[in-house]
Amino acid sequence: MSADLGLWAVPLAVLGGMLRVSTPFLFVSLGECVTEKSGRINLGLEGTLVFGAMAGYGGSLITGSPWLGVLVAGLAGVLFGLMHGLLCSLPRVNDIAVGIAMMLLGTGVAFFFGKPLIQPAAPMLPAIPFGAWSSLPQLRSALEVSPLFLIGIVVAALLAFMFKRTRLGLVIRMVGDSADAARAMGYSILPVRIGATAFGGFMAGVAGAYLSLYYPGSWNEHISSGQGLIAVALVIFARWNPFACFGAALLFGGAGALGPALQSVGVTEGYYLFYAAPYVLTLVILFFTSSRNRALEGAPRELSITK
Repeated sequence: MSADLGLWAVPLAVLGGMLRVSTPFLFVSLGECVTEKSGRINLGLEGTLVFGAMAGYGGSLITGSPWLGVLVAGLAGVLFGLMHGLLCSLPRVNDIAVGIAMMLLGTGVAFFFGKPLIQPAAPMLPAIPFGAWSSLPQLRSALEVSPLFLIGIVVAALLAFMFKRTRLGLVIRMVGDSADAARAMGYSILPVRIGATAFGGFMAGVAGAYLSLYYPGSWNEHISSGQGLIAVALVIFARWNPFACFGAALLFGGAGALGPALQSVGVTEGYYLFYAAPYVLTLVILFFTSSRNRALEGAPRELSITK
């Protein structure tokens, strides 16, 4: 690979990795953006992501359709989101504590029911060959894009429009900013928050299906590596803006692809250090963009982290 393209092999590999690695971050962060806009935080999305990966893989294996597998994963995520939302609606229940419990529950249940799925091969999601016009196999590989990535971009645009231009978006923002004002306007708080949490669970479940049915494209107990928790952090980094969530997912995905890209061009010593690039990059950006006065700028006022 490197002999044909020289130094261009690295950015091409990073581009391909960015388009693949960023998709689960995009879906989880968009779903959590809606959840947090309603005034609730869900730290259990890591468990939902892993359970969705198992459910999606099993659904694809049983039905023979990867898209039905994605639907099964999304519905599994809705179930976890509803459980989280209902538990957090009880008096004197802490969102963060429930999220940690749901994370452990989701991963544990996924590992228990997913053991028979480790060996069988399920049908995988297709790829769109945007690089079919090129004669370079590296470029064709880099430009193979999952339909879910494109769907994620559309969802980001729709959410941005919803929050700015629709009544539903206004209600979610009002509930997240001031529960008292929402009640005064005649809106019920709990259904909005439970619905927003269920949507966040659906998106996390779909992200899990992407992992097991597209990239890396298998089911195993180490498929997530903390991506659900990282995506929650990306929402705060993106200042609760759907378009910024898309940009943050791309940035993190590109940084995460740096280590494999160096390995693909023959760097055999020290390349593993670049696997830490996403975490270092996030810390550096947060350091230069944060201040004492702007630490929670844009945060819904009803969030637990703002109180």
